[in-house]
Amino acid sequence: MNHRQVALGLRAADISLAYVLLRIVVGINYFNHGFTRMGNIPGFMDAMVGAMAGSWMPEPLVRFTAFFVSPVELIFGLCLILGLFTRLSLVVLFGLMAILMYGVTIVQNWDSASSQLIYNLVLFVLLAGIGYNRWALDQVFFQRDRTPAKTNSDRPAPTTVKFALPKMAQRPRKYRFSTLWSKSSSR
Repeated sequence: MNHRQVALGLRAADISLAYVLLRIVVGINYFNHGFTRMGNIPGFMDAMVGAMAGSWMPEPLVRFTAFFVSPVELIFGLCLILGLFTRLSLVVLFGLMAILMYGVTIVQNWDSASSQLIYNLVLFVLLAGIGYNRWALDQVFFQRDRTPAKTNSDRPAPTTVKFALPKMAQRPRKYRFSTLWSKSSSR
């Protein structure tokens, strides 16, 4: 078989195709949420103030937050559709969802909270699987040259990069758990 296999016998090409389709559908969802509200942001802000009326949140804070919801959905939804700044877009949308989740749980709107949890799960899948984001403008604009560098030696240049965290210097501790224990038990 000439296709690269991943866990569960799934082909990487199929996962990449599923990833791009899911990314586009989620992007369309966010983009249309923002696009349909852009013409009436004051009305959306009033609706958010009404929804948060029973909470402790001050009205100016609700209005300020509601003002940015539609533009964020519009801009980063479009970025998801195009596959441009995909990682950043997913992180920003996670942040937006955290803010919205906070608001709906304050007023105990559990139906909206469960719906938002589904959005967060889909965002999680997209962020965790970002390595399969092959059909995206990110690949066109930000892809590094993956051809191995030519060397003068007979050995071929390595094609993989190993990453290791540097060892941290350990400071000597003044007290050890055993010394602290023995001091406290003798008192």
